[in-house]
Amino acid sequence: MNKLNNLTVKKSLKQKLEEYYKYFDKTKVSPDPLEFPRQYSNLMDIEISAFISSIFAYGNIKQIMKILSSLHRIMNYKPAEFLKEYSDTIGRDLFENIKYRFYSSADIVLLFDVLSLAYKQYGSLEKMFMKNYSEFDTSIKNALELFSLKLLGFAEEIGEVTNGIKFMFPLPSKGSTCKRMNLFLRWMIRNDELDFGIWDKIKTSQLIIPVDTHVAKISKELKLTTLKNPTWKMAEQITDKLKSFDSVDPVKYDFAICHIGMRKIRF
Repeated sequence: MNKLNNLTVKKSLKQKLEEYYKYFDKTKVSPDPLEFPRQYSNLMDIEISAFISSIFAYGNIKQIMKILSSLHRIMNYKPAEFLKEYSDTIGRDLFENIKYRFYSSADIVLLFDVLSLAYKQYGSLEKMFMKNYSEFDTSIKNALELFSLKLLGFAEEIGEVTNGIKFMFPLPSKGSTCKRMNLFLRWMIRNDELDFGIWDKIKTSQLIIPVDTHVAKISKELKLTTLKNPTWKMAEQITDKLKSFDSVDPVKYDFAICHIGMRKIRF
């Protein structure tokens, strides 16, 4: 009897997740930082805008949208062109009065310094990420770790690695959920009405769900995790549970789960 009940609950949860996945289509993106890269059609503009948008995707959604509006306005809504012309001197002038929560204006200048150096050396963040990617890894954990370490290395070469910079480039090995990095990777690798799928050499089954307070809360309520505190282990556990509903693309449910929490929708 218990087995039958468990199957019924599992089926019901999968059906609900599928319904919400379909419900949250491109007409229901707002408010979300994903709105910013969706303004562009050029692949490099999308990648740069997405990376910056994910880096600032924490805190109150109104604050997130406000800072991202400011940053895109400073870039004159041409991220690739802006980065091509960028220099530390330009950054210090443009971002002098711009700061956001854990990020000082110096951190934001250094972020753009790091991005500028990454593009000069690799041509794109995708090429940089792919240097340490393996299709045989069970998840993107190892590639993400080395990607963040490389970015931290660039930051160390150029300036001071503050707590703000460390927060920008988190490490799974330190236990971080790496929510914002996983969010960026979701946008780049998945391909549907919301996500771009422009990094098409990486398997969606290797993605890890971006866990923030909303995703953690809803996931605990849905018994997708037994853990109390958001950690990389929690992100892996939730992803593994979601694989029982879709083994190829488990992270497709992320936007719906997050926005159910954000919008206080009863699941």
